[in-house]
Amino acid sequence: MGPALPPAFLKGHIAHRGLHGPGVPENSLAAYAAAVEIGVGIELDIQPSADGAAMTFHDDVLDRLTGEAGPVAERDAKALAGIALTGGTGGIPRLGEALDLVAGRVPLLIEVKDQDGAMGPNVGPLEDAVIAALDGYAGDVAVMSFNPHSVACFRDRAPHLPRGLVTARFDAKHWPGLPEATRARLRGIPDFEPLGCSFISHQGNALDMARVLELKAAGAAILCWTIRTREQERIVRQIADAVTFESYLP
Repeated sequence: MGPALPPAFLKGHIAHRGLHGPGVPENSLAAYAAAVEIGVGIELDIQPSADGAAMTFHDDVLDRLTGEAGPVAERDAKALAGIALTGGTGGIPRLGEALDLVAGRVPLLIEVKDQDGAMGPNVGPLEDAVIAALDGYAGDVAVMSFNPHSVACFRDRAPHLPRGLVTARFDAKHWPGLPEATRARLRGIPDFEPLGCSFISHQGNALDMARVLELKAAGAAILCWTIRTREQERIVRQIADAVTFESYLP
């Protein structure tokens, strides 16, 4: 394994896209501040701007989360900062802004969204932007992606960063754009050891998969997504070391 996941992540709760809710949009500075206020970790997503900045935003298009439309990657960072998140008052933040706000007070779990489109090797610039933003950051942080090639960038270019894979059952219903051969390969999580991962963040209702249990037995940290009730949390905690949660307070 590579660098261990800092113990702060294993305190139990990580706010999915920040502690968002009415009046506090996901992946907003307000959502990050709310998580810091109650002392829970933060999971956030990264998409690129047209000028190569790492922006904290989940979707690859603006339509669902803003009053604008079209790809995030076609707007520069300044333009994205001026686009209000629906239901809030602020624009789309840079990763650096989130780091400045959190300032090491809670752990940050950074998910880099797949830029290849099919979990392939067409990655690198966004990972470099994340590495640059994290340079000198003193707080607990870890990086992860569904795309193993993205995680390989961190292994090769920033080996000091704890890294992991976001994993799932990869059923056809929820991953219609991926060929079955790709889904089958990712389902087996074969890249964990070669990538020097120390954790996975796995689909919460699929924690009983044999490979997940094998990794847990071997000492990997097991996080899971996305837990939305205390009853779900009670169930997944039989396997998971920590939960990425939303829609309730821990």
